Amino acid sequence: MNSPQAKFAIFRRSILLLIYSFGLSFSLWLAYSFRFDFNIDAVYMAQFWMMLIWIVPLKLISLYIFRQYEAFLSYFSVPDLVRLFYAIASAFLFTVILWFSSGGGFAPPRSVILADFVLSLMGLAGARLSFRLVRERYFAPHNREQRRARRVGIIGAGDVGASLARELSAKRGLGLQPVFFFDDDRSKWGSRVHNIPVVGSPEKLLEKGLDLNLEEIIIAMPTAPVKRIGEVVKILQQARLKFETVPSIDQLAMGKVKVSQLRSVEIQDLLGRESVKLETEDIRHILRSKIVMVTGAGGSIGSELCRQIANFNPTTLLMVEQSEVQLFQVEQEMISLGHRAVVVPLIADISDFQRMEFLFERYKPRVVFHSAAHKHVPMMESQPGEAIKNNSFGTAKLAELSLRFDVERFVLISTDKAINPTNVMGASKRLAEMFIQALHASAPDRTKFMAVRFGNVLGSSGSVIPIFNKQIAAGGPVKITHPDVTRYFMTIPEAVGLVLQSGAQGQGGEIFVLDMGRPVKIVDLARQLIELSGLRPDEDIEIEFVGLRPGEKLFEELSHKGENISSTHHEKIMRFVCKPESIDKLRKDFQDLQNLLDETEGNDLKRQLKRLIPEYHPFFG
Repeated sequence: MNSPQAKFAIFRRSILLLIYSFGLSFSLWLAYSFRFDFNIDAVYMAQFWMMLIWIVPLKLISLYIFRQYEAFLSYFSVPDLVRLFYAIASAFLFTVILWFSSGGGFAPPRSVILADFVLSLMGLAGARLSFRLVRERYFAPHNREQRRARRVGIIGAGDVGASLARELSAKRGLGLQPVFFFDDDRSKWGSRVHNIPVVGSPEKLLEKGLDLNLEEIIIAMPTAPVKRIGEVVKILQQARLKFETVPSIDQLAMGKVKVSQLRSVEIQDLLGRESVKLETEDIRHILRSKIVMVTGAGGSIGSELCRQIANFNPTTLLMVEQSEVQLFQVEQEMISLGHRAVVVPLIADISDFQRMEFLFERYKPRVVFHSAAHKHVPMMESQPGEAIKNNSFGTAKLAELSLRFDVERFVLISTDKAINPTNVMGASKRLAEMFIQALHASAPDRTKFMAVRFGNVLGSSGSVIPIFNKQIAAGGPVKITHPDVTRYFMTIPEAVGLVLQSGAQGQGGEIFVLDMGRPVKIVDLARQLIELSGLRPDEDIEIEFVGLRPGEKLFEELSHKGENISSTHHEKIMRFVCKPESIDKLRKDFQDLQNLLDETEGNDLKRQLKRLIPEYHPFFG
């Protein structure tokens, strides 16, 4: 009890006891004063002193029961207010019961009891709130540095916008002073949110003669349609106003960030789609209390698979990755998210059959998500043997192990480049699809094998967006292969969520294709990125067309000849089924191809792929 911490705790509680005692005494006196119009005669003044002797201690005991002496004065929120209410209400109910049981002989008048309840609650809550406001405005670290606050407008007068305005007003050290709201909802125009006027829609910023003297705009519409976000961004670019946005609704909902942690508007905000509704119970059914393996766990898709799978409470999450650096990073992130007891990081090359065999025998996974792959098209085009070794043979070995060790579900992460492939990467993925379909057909009552195809993923390593951003940062030019080239894009969380949904509804032998929306012209994408950087396309940053690369298509396709398209019960997922090859034939073909792998020229390997995949149209360099 003699430690500095214990002494400070006693001191803090003593201060709280004094503050509470004074506040409750004053509230009772004020209640009597209101009752008698501030002219209390001697009889009732004597009664006041008698009541003070037991009513204030009663409330102090009630505050102790509801742990109000453990609180810090300057930290006060809704849960604290609720506990404070229960404490004061308990004392109030005791006093009321005493009044009725004694006929009013041992308690103050009823009007005094009621007034004292209201004044006590308001007084203590007001005192706690005042301490909080003083701390936030004058003593918080971000408020110690005094600087001129920039005048900002907030687009979005909903809950998120209101929370942002309140936080910016409280934390003056952030240097942002909200002065106007803008909102599409006409019913809010002319009203005030936290005493800040809602002046109209964002289009009002383009009105001539309207001088709002704004230095910055914050977009606070995390649930708005992507199309509307794009329109707002164009308005702000025309108005030549600096702008930022609040974090995504997923980050806010999970409590990862605060609403005031602003960021730049990114291309993902303009190309993303409406949030996808997942049937989480179906996904939970295949993952909960299961041992789940994710290969390529350090990659863009693999790491997001790990994040989302962990939320469905697997017994163990086996994170398999060849790169030590990437595996360490995703392991640390998973630990920081509270999944230390679940994750098992495993360094392994999926092409190393002995290592993978040991892992299957040691951990016995029930569900496998296979995302490990070589995926860079130009690099694989010049080294077809490596693409085949990893993407085709590696998948085949992993699938054979899954069948042997009675894995329940095996989900291959494939690509839309496997459809009528014109490059080695797509052809190697198509060969992997063919193998798992044939393997499922050979043992349909055992492991359910399936594949999921999707297009380019926003923000993934090696994607066109980070390349363009580097070129813009270097002053240009932004290099595009062809003015008419188009691609499908989706966000990483959306793609992974639909992969999990596909894995949950698959019966085996299917190839699922995700609805990727409308294709985007790469030149339009480049222009948007340049504009988001505050520059002008073709003026500040030049756009240069360099020609299609070997094996590259102008546009991606959705299916190839021989695949039957059918819908599923999820609107964003389609199912393709085609007649599988013989597994015995494919095993022999794979063995023949493997014998040629390390001693055959690239063009000859492409011809061998063409023999196995008739729809493949190789590029011969």
